[in-house]
Amino acid sequence: MKKQFTQENIIYLVVWGLLFVAPLLSMYVRIASDPSLVFNWAEVLVVMRHFLPFLLLFLVHNYLLAPLLVQGRRRTVYFSIVAVIVAVFTVYQCNSRPGLPMGPPQHPDQEQVFSHERPPHDFSERPEHGPRPDGMRRPGDAPPPIIGEHDIMAVVLLILMFAANVAIKGYYRSRNDRKRLAVLERENLEQQLEYLRYQINPHFFMNTLNNIHALVDIDPEQAKETIVELSKMMRYVLYEGNKQRVPLGRELEFIRHYVSLMQLRYTDKVSITLDLPAEVPDRQMPPLLLITFIENAFKHGVSYQKPSFIDVKVTVDDGQLLFNCLNSKTGGQPEKDNEKQGGVGLANVRKRLELLYGHRYTLHINETPDTYHVELKFPLNNP
Repeated sequence: MKKQFTQENIIYLVVWGLLFVAPLLSMYVRIASDPSLVFNWAEVLVVMRHFLPFLLLFLVHNYLLAPLLVQGRRRTVYFSIVAVIVAVFTVYQCNSRPGLPMGPPQHPDQEQVFSHERPPHDFSERPEHGPRPDGMRRPGDAPPPIIGEHDIMAVVLLILMFAANVAIKGYYRSRNDRKRLAVLERENLEQQLEYLRYQINPHFFMNTLNNIHALVDIDPEQAKETIVELSKMMRYVLYEGNKQRVPLGRELEFIRHYVSLMQLRYTDKVSITLDLPAEVPDRQMPPLLLITFIENAFKHGVSYQKPSFIDVKVTVDDGQLLFNCLNSKTGGQPEKDNEKQGGVGLANVRKRLELLYGHRYTLHINETPDTYHVELKFPLNNP
């Protein structure tokens, strides 16, 4: 707010400074074009004096009236006060015009002033009607109009000045509102992402502990080694999973450990292949983003009665990560089954991708009676 206040006041200071400097510049230009002229401070001060009422009214409007409309939304009060000010200014403007004396000048010097140094004329030869050459009124001439062209222009300038002042304040108010909205949206985004990450952690631990429980009866020694492996994975989930970005290599390592742990549970009837890039670029990605699809593949793509398969492939091309997961189907419905209360679900994964990447990602899911294929592509972040 303080920065906005400073920028706004600088704009006003520059504009008014230029207005008050304009008569000086005009005088210097005239002297430069006609060296016979002499700098006349009186003429400059007269022009500046005409600016003073506008400046005073601007200060009143800027610091007292405009906030009623822009910040307080008190339209009735604002327009009522502005209407009174414009009316008073119009009366002042109409009554502040310099008058000219009636009849012929009483002194030769006075004639010279009002005729702008023109040679004197013989008043006896002038017509009795019509404007006089010296611009003065005769007795009996019609009075000047109540409001003249100069007065109308002054009132219009005043209204335009108020409108410009309101527009500038409205612009800064709108910009400030957009900044606050962006902060709120970012905070909301972080809260939603945090919520989704907290959903992933218990779901992952539940599946992994189920795998270890199965290994205890099959191979106790292997179960012990798996517990050690699980502790490393838990450390990653707990300490890295709360971050917005993690190194790509750490995420791929986590996937490799997870797939290795899951392979211990199944027989040779289940074909599991994992293809990860040999050279991992120095890029970053959101943690635990791919594991949901891999969990679905193991949960719904493995059958103990018939041969089944899971193929996972990750490639990196031109700063984009391409994830492919193809698995056999056991007849279940992965989306619906995995979106039960407490689960992660593909809908939550989509929402997380939308929050993180907007329209910069593509997710295609091709489901047939026998296979389930996920293709995901999204940009990687620089470290």
